[in-house]
Amino acid sequence: MNANLAWDDFRLVKAIADHDGLTGAAAALGVNHSTVFRRLGQIEEHVGLQLFERRKTGYVATAAGVEMAALAGRVEEDVAAFSRRLAGRDVAPSGELRVTTTDTLYLHLLLPIFAAFRAAHPAIRLDIVIGNQALNLSKRDADIAIRASDAPGETLVGRRLATLSWAIYGRTSDVSQPDDGNGTARLFARDWVALGDQLAHVKAARYVRDKVAPERIALRSSAVLGLAEAVEQGLGIGPLPCFIADQRPTLVRLLPPDPDFSTGLWLLTHPDLRNAPRVRAFMDFVGGELAKLRGLIEGTG
Repeated sequence: MNANLAWDDFRLVKAIADHDGLTGAAAALGVNHSTVFRRLGQIEEHVGLQLFERRKTGYVATAAGVEMAALAGRVEEDVAAFSRRLAGRDVAPSGELRVTTTDTLYLHLLLPIFAAFRAAHPAIRLDIVIGNQALNLSKRDADIAIRASDAPGETLVGRRLATLSWAIYGRTSDVSQPDDGNGTARLFARDWVALGDQLAHVKAARYVRDKVAPERIALRSSAVLGLAEAVEQGLGIGPLPCFIADQRPTLVRLLPPDPDFSTGLWLLTHPDLRNAPRVRAFMDFVGGELAKLRGLIEGTG
């Protein structure tokens, strides 16, 4: 047995194990099927062991194949950790910074802050990743996350900036005066706009589902983005983030902010990156600017 293996050998074995065969492994590695077939044969001959059982349903790793693929996975994790540590040794706030956040926070709250940050730190380039799914900061899918969450992740560091509050809003022209608390039941006889099943985990979405009859829901949206505009168009009343609705004179609160709707607003990064100058500069600047808007975010300003 000649055990002098190259890193590419480990990568190939891991790819075959991950994809249960040669076709998926070839696509993942960016090579053709015959190349993977030939190289696997060479590796097995090299180590003197069969690494995979060839079955009709695919390639199944033997004990040796499982061990080799697991070792490759650990090496990949170590390389990613080393990359993060290198990124944390920047000597000046410069370079690219990947930030993930939601479309709603980006458009209605963060974009002016990002513009001000760029003016203050022109050597830092922002790569904004928009999405409602939390990216993996450990694998450097993003360097910083700005999230609305009650469970931001135990492996991340950062701070809770504010409580993101929601309330029930309607169109000002349709409401003579806000509800005084005695006529709440009348609200449920009106048409509503609501979040769709894709955001069923949002507390305000659960409230509408539990309180409002299905036939009274005039519109459902798969995103918070555009929901305030739907209320402005007279489609119905509904729950909205205070930082969006309170800046629109065409909208009025029908009920005060409900603590059961609220969630935390977090600014987070990976521990290995928190001392990188560009990360520290961003978190200090954005954290400070969002602190100034705390009243708006919490519906008290």
